Amino acid sequence: MTGSEDRPRLSLIIPAYNEENRLPESLAQIAAFVEAQDYPIEVIVVNNNSRDATPQIAEAFASEHPYARVLHEPRQGKGAAVRTGMLAGKGDYLFICDADLSMPIEEVNKFMPPVRDGYDVAIASREVPGSRRIGEPEYRHFMGRVFNFIVRVLAIPRIHDTQCGFKVFRRDVAEEVFRLQTIDGWAFDVEVLFIALKRGYKLIEVPITWYYREQSRVHPIRDSINMLIEVLRVRWNGWRGLYEAREHDRIDARLDA
Repeated sequence: MTGSEDRPRLSLIIPAYNEENRLPESLAQIAAFVEAQDYPIEVIVVNNNSRDATPQIAEAFASEHPYARVLHEPRQGKGAAVRTGMLAGKGDYLFICDADLSMPIEEVNKFMPPVRDGYDVAIASREVPGSRRIGEPEYRHFMGRVFNFIVRVLAIPRIHDTQCGFKVFRRDVAEEVFRLQTIDGWAFDVEVLFIALKRGYKLIEVPITWYYREQSRVHPIRDSINMLIEVLRVRWNGWRGLYEAREHDRIDARLDA
């Protein structure tokens, strides 16, 4: 897919909840990346009910950079913020990007044609050959592997890392998949990937260098339990046929594009 005159080639979607400490540096790195590329990019920061200076920081950045804008999602949860940004993005490709930039922003081009082509969804992986984890505590890695085992048993057998926060969707695929998303919490990643595969889209895991960042928003016990419940919900929705492809869905998505 090539860029068109009325929309950017890439949309960077950044969900942000209480990110006043990390967002300024991340946005500065993103600005440097955007300005170094030879294709148009838009940046969308989705403020998710932050109680700190996150919205003010994002709005100030947008006021100085014409390719950036800020959205506000009142429903709490990373999944809700991501869905809002993905459905608002105008790019040919829409890239979910964690605000902490635990994956260096320069690696975005590893997900884009011509480096990656022939795929509908490309997701960052910390587990496939060629990937590197830097600075992650062993207990966090263990927790991640246990959760991934559960995901592979219950929902998506062949994906090694559903939870890394960097994923790119072709625009038409994003419109179809995120319209069906029901989960606002941390396991939204599992749901949208489940939907994409259920509807026959091609997915690839891209090895990245990933840096562990302090101030994680994930509570080890509480969020692990909630994520398990949400994965079971994805499986239940799948059994109910909630995500089955219907031709009128595709037609509606094209009409709204």
